[in-house]
Order: sequence, then structure tokens, then C-alpha cells
Amino acid sequence: MTVILCGACGRMGKNVADLAVERGVTVAAGVDKRPAPAGFPIYDTFDKVTEPADAVIDFSSANGLEEVLAFCEKRSLPVVLAATGYTEADDARIRRAAERIAVFRTGNLSLGVNLLQLLVKKAAQILGDDFDAEIVERHHRYKKDAPSGTALMLAQSVNEGYGGGKRTVYGRYGMTGERSADEIGIHAVRGGTVVGEHEVMFAGEDEIVTLSHSARSRRIFASGALKAAAWLIGRTAGIYDMHDLLADTVQV
Repeated sequence: MTVILCGACGRMGKNVADLAVERGVTVAAGVDKRPAPAGFPIYDTFDKVTEPADAVIDFSSANGLEEVLAFCEKRSLPVVLAATGYTEADDARIRRAAERIAVFRTGNLSLGVNLLQLLVKKAAQILGDDFDAEIVERHHRYKKDAPSGTALMLAQSVNEGYGGGKRTVYGRYGMTGERSADEIGIHAVRGGTVVGEHEVMFAGEDEIVTLSHSARSRRIFASGALKAAAWLIGRTAGIYDMHDLLADTVQV
């Protein structure tokens, strides 16, 4: 497999490039607004990329979405979107692109996090409205968006488990009054070099159920990105996620 790596000089881009070498995947070229030396050509825009590839992996930012999708549409290449912080307009653009190319999109490429999604949904179904759901996510000081894409994924799964009638509350400050039964709280913590931690707490009368995931290195996300790219090659146009990938080998 040969890939083009967007955000190649960032933390995640470097992890993907290093793991690609270990797994026999060729990085044909990289794109980064701040090019730095690498073992493959690095360009500051997609307009300069001429190398052929089987797929594109994007670990840049939501700001570069249009350039990534336009390039993939022009080349008819599948793309793994691993950035977060997309707006509603970005979501609409992704849906339009998915009418022409295969798009793999997820807020988290970790197998463990995607398992956590399934577990919190089932927990909400079983525990019901007698338990209040709160989500706490922790990341390094450099993360630019809050809450994390993973926290939003988990909140959606929890809400689905409850039947879809909850609303999301992002942190609390001041005299907020009593917590209402229709809330799912999300709280973002930033500091140090924390790779990524997510905790979903279900608080009931005299008991608490907590489900959590802790990422110890970025390699788990790099591994997921390479698996997703390989799986996406040859797929028809549409939007796919980690659950589609897992369904090929595991009953979820």
C-alpha cells in the first residue's frame, strides 16, 4: 500500500510515517504547512503533489479539509479523515465528497475507544434515567479543540443508549441550578503530555459505574489509521467508520 500523508510533520504524522516503515507501507509524499525533512517528499500544498498513491491519510486540522477533499476527489482516492474539530459546514462538505469517493471518518482510531463506545451505549440502555451520565476527557496542552472528537462520539453513544432524548452540557460555571435529568455533561482537561484519556461516569443513587479508556502512546492511532486506509482501498463511495471496519472481522 502507498499513501499520501497530510499533516506529515506533526506529532501524529510522524508516528504514522514511523509505523508505516515497520509495516512495509510506502509513504509516497507528505503535505504540511510547515515542511520539515523526512524520508519522503514534503510539500506545503496538495497542488504540488504528483506522486501516485492508493489512499490519503489526513492528520492535519479541520482548516485543511477543503484542500484534502478536493485533491482526493480529483484523483478519485479514498481518504482517512483523522482530524477533529469539524463544523456543521465541514460535515456537509464531507457528505458531498462521500458521494464521489470513499471517506473513512472517526473521532478516534483506537480499537479500545470504539469498544468503549459500544459499552457506554449498552450501559445507558441498562441503567436508564436513574443514572446521570458525565464525561471527562483529558489531553495534552497542545490540543486545540475542546471537547475532543472522542468525547463527542461517546456522548452520542450514551444518548443513543438513553433513547436520544438527552442534551449535551459543556462544563458548568456559576449558579447553574440543580442538574436536570436530560443532561449529559462533558468536561475537558488540558495539560502536560497526556496522550488521551476518556472517562464516562454513570452516577446513580448510592452507586457509580465508571467506564474509561487511557491511551499510552500515539502508536495506537497511527496503527488504526494504516488499518483504515488499507481497508478503505477498493470501497465504493460513502462514509465509513471504525465500526464498519470491525464488522468485517468481529461481530459488534
